[in-house]
Amino acid sequence: MAARKTRNPRVLFVTPEIYPLIKTGGLADVGGALPAALRELGVDIKVLVPGYPKVLAGAKNIRQRCVFHDLPEAKVVRLLSASLPGSGVPLLIVDCPPLYQRGGGPYQDPSGADWPDNARRFALLSRIGALLGGEASPLTFRPDIVHCNDWQSALAPAFLRFMPGKKAATVMTIHNLAFQGIFPPQVFDQTGLPPESFNMEGAEYYGNFSFLKAGLYYADHITTVSPTYAREIQDEPLGFGMQGLLAQRSARLTGIVNGIDANDWNPAADPHLARNYAAADLAGKAADKRALQERLGLAPDPDIPLLGIISRITHQKGQDLLLEIAPRLLDKPVQIALLGTGEAELENGFRRLIQAYPGKVGALIGFDEGLSHLMEAGADLFLMPSRFEPCGLNQMYSQRYGTPPVVHATGGLADTVVDANPATLADASASGFVFAPPTAEAFYACIGRALDAYHDKDIWNRIQRNGMTRDFSWQKSAEDYLALYKSLFQ
Repeated sequence: MAARKTRNPRVLFVTPEIYPLIKTGGLADVGGALPAALRELGVDIKVLVPGYPKVLAGAKNIRQRCVFHDLPEAKVVRLLSASLPGSGVPLLIVDCPPLYQRGGGPYQDPSGADWPDNARRFALLSRIGALLGGEASPLTFRPDIVHCNDWQSALAPAFLRFMPGKKAATVMTIHNLAFQGIFPPQVFDQTGLPPESFNMEGAEYYGNFSFLKAGLYYADHITTVSPTYAREIQDEPLGFGMQGLLAQRSARLTGIVNGIDANDWNPAADPHLARNYAAADLAGKAADKRALQERLGLAPDPDIPLLGIISRITHQKGQDLLLEIAPRLLDKPVQIALLGTGEAELENGFRRLIQAYPGKVGALIGFDEGLSHLMEAGADLFLMPSRFEPCGLNQMYSQRYGTPPVVHATGGLADTVVDANPATLADASASGFVFAPPTAEAFYACIGRALDAYHDKDIWNRIQRNGMTRDFSWQKSAEDYLALYKSLFQ
């Protein structure tokens, strides 16, 4: 019997976006933070990312490592090495100007339409990830694990499965199962995968070709971003058609909660705040509340409860529930502050609220990083009524900023917020308010509970401090991922 390896496994982390170079959502935060935390634990890790203009403009110490010729997706592809600004995490960049050097975002053109060649663009990212994890890699860096993220890199496990020779084990992380990379069957023919892999026991999905299903079927292990979400996706409705496969692979499915950047999100040192504060002394929070009220045109009242929302304004995020209860809520002495963009109909609903309740509702329809920090600090309560939420980050930011969240009991929200009730107040674990089911009535009742607690300053301060002293750093998540990598690295 071979001896178990004692060194840490080498890891290639494949992602379509990475903060601070290119970001559309939480995946970029994970891409920037998790590899850095793993490096702190002694893991030799490199991040493979497409060569978008912002990546090439922002990465440090770029140099060419090798050139691939005559791949199915492109005739010439350069592989560059670089480092991530700030953390110094080593990068490998897939430089293919015909596929990545363009305006717009990573997945959509400037008008918001999906790039018509997305299948080719992300098949290339997956293929390079697989090539670097295989025996024929041109690099001296030989990963033991290829860790893929979402559908854009999900063909790598399939490519690796059918490669000859020694190869890396694969981990496939689902950040949001709703996005599955589904393309017409003729796209499959262009990948070079064997025809037998295009069936129900493989990459075929109701007659089409799904990048994500290929990854979920062929990966050695699947992870997702919270334990509750890992259970939810094995059944309807959150399985989005993949529930059968995920339930079948449940022994190889693990939920690991994301962390947050505890340096960037630290009320004691946050440069975006009017005044810093900490759990031991919350006095500065009042100045941040006033600054937020002034910024959004709200009446400068220090005593009125201020309810904050930072979110995509969508049905999934439950913002229609907030609009439904807003008239009843605003009959109370409360203010609402909103930051986000989303569905036009819901955005217009919030614009009408601002007109109907001047001084009580303030919103920025858009995004502003500095304002998002000030809102976490200046709000009294944070509302997060998502119908589903694989992990979520704002509920963790809110607790760290002493702004108890009101959340629907789903996914990472259920895993990271402890509902305030007599038992949790007694054991000092209460950190927010949790409701179910995701209905307007349940949401309204939960806000009512939170407002009752707000008016009892002793209880409120205890809930604030409980949340502020919880550890949401990336270290625990990184330790869990390292343990998983080691279990696959025999």
